[in-house]
Amino acid sequence: MFLFHRIFANVLLILSIAAVPVQARTLDAIKASGTLRVGLTGDYAPYSLRGPDGQVTGADVIMAKTLAGGLGVVLEIVPTTWKSMTEDLKADRFDIAMGGVSVTPARAAVGDFSMTVMSDGKRPIVRCTDKDRFTSIPAIDQPDVRVVFNPGGTNEAFAKAHFADAKLEEFPDNRTIFDEIAARHADVMVTDGAEVDYQSRRHPGVLCPAGVAGPFDHFDKAYWMTHDGALKAAVDAILKAKLDAGDYQKALAAAAGQQ
Repeated sequence: MFLFHRIFANVLLILSIAAVPVQARTLDAIKASGTLRVGLTGDYAPYSLRGPDGQVTGADVIMAKTLAGGLGVVLEIVPTTWKSMTEDLKADRFDIAMGGVSVTPARAAVGDFSMTVMSDGKRPIVRCTDKDRFTSIPAIDQPDVRVVFNPGGTNEAFAKAHFADAKLEEFPDNRTIFDEIAARHADVMVTDGAEVDYQSRRHPGVLCPAGVAGPFDHFDKAYWMTHDGALKAAVDAILKAKLDAGDYQKALAAAAGQQ
């Protein structure tokens, strides 16, 4: 009986320790460590894309290096996913998430957002032969239309909120998901306009932006970090200077292969 109580007490102790919230690093702690940990999915061009060699490139990799340099530390890229990003931030696995993160109320409740780096909206990408067919949400939301989405982010949330009648198909790899449309395994993906334009350029004559009148919604993109006023102020100060100088647009253009 004594052994049972001791085991039970140890289990309770382990559970209580696990339940203690992880303390996120402050700006002072980041500077003391000499490293800024940036979470990137590596699957969302032109913001961040992991190549066959494992290296992550993109506009927000350039900006991450700029932020780290501005804080006087070195950059450490931490892999994350859209599905695990919120829990990874809560668990202090990185200090700031970058790479095309959309501002949402749910995310804002968990961490601070930097100043806006760009504004965007959801648009459909389709085979070029269908660009005049899928021009509205009702036109897409039909029983014979296959809508593909990547899990865990705003694309999944949008698809499930707006397409009750279409066939929803989850595809795990956002780097190759557009090939599903090209290969006729799916018909439409509704994603951020910047990604629609980028992927259309990468698949000329095959994938095109659908001929919609405008984006289906509007939202901002920013960098998502732990709750620390000093960290947000420092990040915003660096960002404002770079945005005012046009450096972010240059980084996007470079990543998209437009230079």
